[in-house]
Amino acid sequence: MVYIAAITPRGGQGEIDAGAVFELIDYLCKPLKGHAGAIVLFDAAGEYPALHPDDRSRVLRLAVKRSRVPVLAGVGSATLDLSLKLAREARDAGAEALVLPPPYFYPYRQDEVREFYFHFSAHLGGCPIYLEHLPMFTTGIAAETARELISSGRFAGIVDTTREHSGALVADDRRFLEARCAGQPVVSAAACAIPELVVALDSSLTANRGEEACRLNARLHDFLAWADCFPPFALFRIATGLRGIKTGPPAMPMPPDKQQKMDEFREWFKSGDWK
Repeated sequence: MVYIAAITPRGGQGEIDAGAVFELIDYLCKPLKGHAGAIVLFDAAGEYPALHPDDRSRVLRLAVKRSRVPVLAGVGSATLDLSLKLAREARDAGAEALVLPPPYFYPYRQDEVREFYFHFSAHLGGCPIYLEHLPMFTTGIAAETARELISSGRFAGIVDTTREHSGALVADDRRFLEARCAGQPVVSAAACAIPELVVALDSSLTANRGEEACRLNARLHDFLAWADCFPPFALFRIATGLRGIKTGPPAMPMPPDKQQKMDEFREWFKSGDWK
């Protein structure tokens, strides 16, 4: 199963561009038609810390109605109370599940992370909750902590951007082939820009077309090789824009050398070498 981690289109003042979000959802639903998959909104790829919580809830409610595939809602924030507010609104809007990282900005100890999640689950019912391990961006969830939380029966699993957690939803496109061969679902940010390639790769693996899968995986890695040149998720925003979706500007300006590299990427992407 492929979960597509969507970028969040923004307007000129940094606000969520709701119309562009709906266009993006329509665009992502097409390759998922007849394929097991879902869309994840407002997780790390969606740059949730930069978005107003009320806007997130409003757009999510409309997005769930618009989407023809299940929608998972990222409900990360800086506090327990705000994450609960976002989670209740997402649950009531019809989100398939919630994706919850530890609170951002401040570092927390593992006993504090554990209490955060237990308090969250005690005050919320009626919707599956996935932990999210994002050590690049906020406090990580140690393997022992994750095992204790999941064994409690209150959580559906964990989304993992690293190799620390077995049986996780793998949120690392570079491990797509490895994860899907092991039967693990993948949360793919690259699929926001090139959904047809990622879904075709997944289909080839499901059908045991090994040669085709290796060819498509090589193309995915050609695309991902550009990502290390830029700030997190900037490549996926730019590439999604090149597919005709209005995405808004990157969160961070780029120095001249990286801007030149981005211009090179645009030419490479437009050439269709990734197809």
